[in-house]
Amino acid sequence: MSREQEKTYAITRVLNHNVVLVEEPGTKLEIVLLGKGIGFGAKPGNTIPAHDPRVEKRFRLENESHQKQYQTILSQVDPAVVGIAEEIIALIASEITPQLNEHVHVALPDHIQFAIYRLRNGMEIVNPFLFEIQTLYTKEYTLAKRAADMIKKAFDLDIPDSEIGFLALHIHSAISYLPVKKAVQFTNVISELVSMIEQRTDRTIERSTVDYVRLITHLRFAVERIRQQKTIHNPLLDRVKTTIPEAYELASELAAYISNRLEVTVPEDEVGYMALHVYRLLQQQP
Repeated sequence: MSREQEKTYAITRVLNHNVVLVEEPGTKLEIVLLGKGIGFGAKPGNTIPAHDPRVEKRFRLENESHQKQYQTILSQVDPAVVGIAEEIIALIASEITPQLNEHVHVALPDHIQFAIYRLRNGMEIVNPFLFEIQTLYTKEYTLAKRAADMIKKAFDLDIPDSEIGFLALHIHSAISYLPVKKAVQFTNVISELVSMIEQRTDRTIERSTVDYVRLITHLRFAVERIRQQKTIHNPLLDRVKTTIPEAYELASELAAYISNRLEVTVPEDEVGYMALHVYRLLQQQP
């Protein structure tokens, strides 16, 4: 029998039937173990063999700051909420990528606890960017619906679409290493850009059309490139300026807004591409 197989973990806390916190022998580091039924009937002080067949996933926080924040979460958040959050994080890891931002172990249970509080107290959860989130982060939103079902089953609560949208942003934050606050900001920026286009052209862009989806998808990737300062060459830039000057002028206004909100420089090549998308959209609008 290998040393790993001989190792046993001491349970320090049972979060739910499927999630327990254990202490690793020797290092005394706290590890989260996930597996169906692993916490059922378990109590602090019990031990679990490292090779226990019920253990499906295990992880520990490597960042010292996150370790401290996680201890705070454990002392302030309902253990059942932390447990369901860990199950959701395991789902994200298996369905999208195991390379997740550690901070999700702190941010997600904190968010779910507050969402449950609001729902139980009849407080409406308003999400002004729901359509944009559903469109821009389809993979995350699909997974968020599964997460919402898990929360509903665990806490006997109906989870509205608005909250599913916020869960999707947390999932996006975890896989993109972008803070949730920034993800909300970028989604807001894209929504505001569309409003600017509507105001300047005196047109309403139907949110259910392919043209709208194409536009905000382009804006999303443009904003991400600009944020990351990735360069993109636009061989049509000079032609865009001369052949569709009105669209280029509007794109320049959009670029100025992005620059101001995100405190970044928008390359002229990006302005040219935005002008092309604006022009195409306006040509197809009634």
